[in-house]
Amino acid sequence: MSRSLKKGPFVDVKLLKKVKNLKPATAGVIKTWARRSQVSPEMVGFTFGVHNGKQHLEVLVSEEMVGHRLGEFSPTKKFVRHGGKMQKEIEAKKAESEIAAAKAAKEAPAAAPAAK
Repeated sequence: MSRSLKKGPFVDVKLLKKVKNLKPATAGVIKTWARRSQVSPEMVGFTFGVHNGKQHLEVLVSEEMVGHRLGEFSPTKKFVRHGGKMQKEIEAKKAESEIAAAKAAKEAPAAAPAAK
């Protein structure tokens, strides 16, 4: 359920106060733990360090982000790829073929001047 229009968007008071006192060009990174705060138009151009539970991830706010929450841009879980043993074998074969192609490309220009 969305927030009532009567109440307006939720922006952490401390965060809004920090933004109003600074200018985007000289602000640097503004660290915050307020992941639930919505991005307001005053925040455009600022860089926020949004905490993800372990560290602060830098988020540069653009116009497209207005209305979204800061937490949306700082994922809390690290994606570990799917696959396992079969996926590793496929990736190893792909890496070998790329190395072979690079060696072949390297040898081809060296052989061309010798033919003249």
